[in-house]
Amino acid sequence: MHLAILMTNTDESAFAQRHPKDGEKFTRLIQMARPDWRTTVFAVKDGEFPQDLFDFDGAMITGSPASARSGAAWIAQLLELIRGAHARHFPLFGACFGHQAIALALGGSLDRNPAGWVHGLTRNQLLYRPDWAAGLPDEIKLYGSHSECVSTLPESATALSESNGLNTGFTLGRHIFTTQHHPEMTRDFIIALSEEMRDELGPAVHARALNSLAERSDQHAFAECLARFFERSAR
Repeated sequence: MHLAILMTNTDESAFAQRHPKDGEKFTRLIQMARPDWRTTVFAVKDGEFPQDLFDFDGAMITGSPASARSGAAWIAQLLELIRGAHARHFPLFGACFGHQAIALALGGSLDRNPAGWVHGLTRNQLLYRPDWAAGLPDEIKLYGSHSECVSTLPESATALSESNGLNTGFTLGRHIFTTQHHPEMTRDFIIALSEEMRDELGPAVHARALNSLAERSDQHAFAECLARFFERSAR
């Protein structure tokens, strides 16, 4: 299987240069479960889009510090691409920004997180279990970092998970799967990111994040779930 990675991460800081880029992270994630699958990365945040997305077997939309509500030209183009993919039932997975962009493109809405930053290891209650999610625990632990949330789901979407009363993932048909969190992040990376964002997070959120990282995420189980999603939704 050959997947497109639509890379939306606008962080070009010195910190970002010291760590693997999102294309590498998402490739590593899917190859945990399917080592022979191929990926091609498109820096859509720089206006680099696939000539024909439908040449691929599916696509993954990454996270980003950008807001899907910003109105940037590349975001408008991405939202239109999402709508076109949905119309053709093309398999799409979105993480964090990707989750929010898919929701917004298809008629949902976004808002600020009521309690501010969510950062560190998150605990998410599974609300719905498609056949491809059979291996996920009832409480899914994933690393997260976001200050916005999906407040209204697109029409016909099914809530997949929630945390502290907020939606953290949804499905739509057999071809769309999202998570508000970052299954591609390793524990070492989220620790480093927590230190980088210490001032932005504030003392309380930073301390809570570090305490949460005593436990590990369900990354491997999620990778298998993601691979099965693409296998089940393949046209």
